[in-house]
Amino acid sequence: MSGSAAGGTTSYKSFGEQALHYFRREHESIRRTPLSGPAAWCGRDLRHDTSWICELSGAEIGELERAVRGVRERGLSLRDVRRDDFPLPFLSRRAANWAKELGEGRGFLVLRGLPVQRWGDEDSALAYWGLGLHIGVPGAQNPEGDLLGHVVDTGDEAQNPSVRRYRTSGEIAFHCDLADAVGLLCLRTAQSGGHSRIVSSVSVYNALLERRPDWVDRLYEPFLLDARGEEGASGARTIPVPACRHAGGQLLTFYHSDYFRSVERHAGVRLEPRERELLDLYEEIAHSPELVLEMELERGDVQLLSNHVVLHARSAYEDEPEAGRERHLLRLWLSLTRSGAD
Repeated sequence: MSGSAAGGTTSYKSFGEQALHYFRREHESIRRTPLSGPAAWCGRDLRHDTSWICELSGAEIGELERAVRGVRERGLSLRDVRRDDFPLPFLSRRAANWAKELGEGRGFLVLRGLPVQRWGDEDSALAYWGLGLHIGVPGAQNPEGDLLGHVVDTGDEAQNPSVRRYRTSGEIAFHCDLADAVGLLCLRTAQSGGHSRIVSSVSVYNALLERRPDWVDRLYEPFLLDARGEEGASGARTIPVPACRHAGGQLLTFYHSDYFRSVERHAGVRLEPRERELLDLYEEIAHSPELVLEMELERGDVQLLSNHVVLHARSAYEDEPEAGRERHLLRLWLSLTRSGAD
């Protein structure tokens, strides 16, 4: 469950270890019939259903606060904190159920009630990290080893293909991240916009199967993924990745609209017209009102998503003009226990 570093065993995976774990997906056959189960949800059915929102109790908040104090008293840095350093006697049981929901259920949930304004950014980040240790194994989000991503507008141009879109205020198309699950803790909201959009990749697949069954096979062949300046040790500017894998009646999907399309900026790389049509149709289906679920994260919310059965996107946003009040989310990537993954 851990990576290695100069100081010895760590409580997190390196960027490369995490990506290898995520892409280690079993494949038996191309699925040519619709899939069912909890991961095949439709947004229209969940807009007035609050079962995916998990309110944290005062006692659970107290457990997190005691664990944070314990870490502070020992002088541990965030990357040195292991699961045993962050005891959550009762909340850990609930965290195990959340991990199961991500791996075997709908593939998403929202935790509500972290008092981030009272805690401040640093203690909020530590509480978030410690909670994540009880859900899965955190991992680095780039070759430099950053463990918590700061989703803020840095002023970078959203249309620049060399820039990761979460560093801008622009719209982000449907995609998956390179980890079994992604968490977003909302520290501060935008003045306007910045809404999260999610959709079941299983339901998108079912709809594509109904509309263009002759195009489904292409999803099991590799697409080139643009590395966008994060090539790591390999130096590869593009990486071949099949969008879909199917085994044991389970469909696992990796999809990244922007990065599948921006590979054409590299010399000699071109999408075929039929491939563009497939991507266009796939995203048209993902945006359909009956499938997509849009939510506005509140301050102190943690959104948890499976990157195998859920695609996520974000609308463009505008920040508060006052410095220090900008939209700010903390991103956490987690590896979960999966059969055949390790």
